[in-house]
Amino acid sequence: MILFSDNQLKSVHHEKESWDMNTQEKIEAAGKKKEEGNAFFKAGKYAKASKRYEKAVKYIEYDTSFSEEEKKQAKALKVTCNLNNAACKLKLKEYKQAEKLCTKVLDIESKNVKAPYRRAQAYIQMTDLDLAEFDIKKALEIDPNKKDVKLDYRTLKEKVKEYNKEAKVYGKSGQTIMYCS
Repeated sequence: MILFSDNQLKSVHHEKESWDMNTQEKIEAAGKKKEEGNAFFKAGKYAKASKRYEKAVKYIEYDTSFSEEEKKQAKALKVTCNLNNAACKLKLKEYKQAEKLCTKVLDIESKNVKAPYRRAQAYIQMTDLDLAEFDIKKALEIDPNKKDVKLDYRTLKEKVKEYNKEAKVYGKSGQTIMYCS
């Protein structure tokens, strides 16, 4: 049997549900969840961080009743939380999820440099090298001086060379042989 003190019970039940919050409270709650996610990320607890970022976005997902200023704040939080969550998903090797989160960010903010960069990292891990190259080039268009992106572009070029060599070894006249069982 587990016993809780009154303070522990209060801390478990003190969180309001999003439908009981006004718009400013939702933004504040989202910001708080983002900060908790950041702390978990820094501690290397990527699954917990991911859950916090998801919860943060849920608070501000439906912003139709928000003022213009609140919509700006919510947009910035959505972008940051989805990007941070994508970083978690990359660490957790959940590449398809990382790709989806980066796509969400690009739907909100098409000139974001981190979104195509992180999505390219996911594509590289999924061996979708054409899409990875497209996204890395897109990130370099947005910010040509981004050092991480340049390094990953070199790595990608090496992977493409390697992949093409393997295709020639295993295939006839450049075609890959597929074995089905």
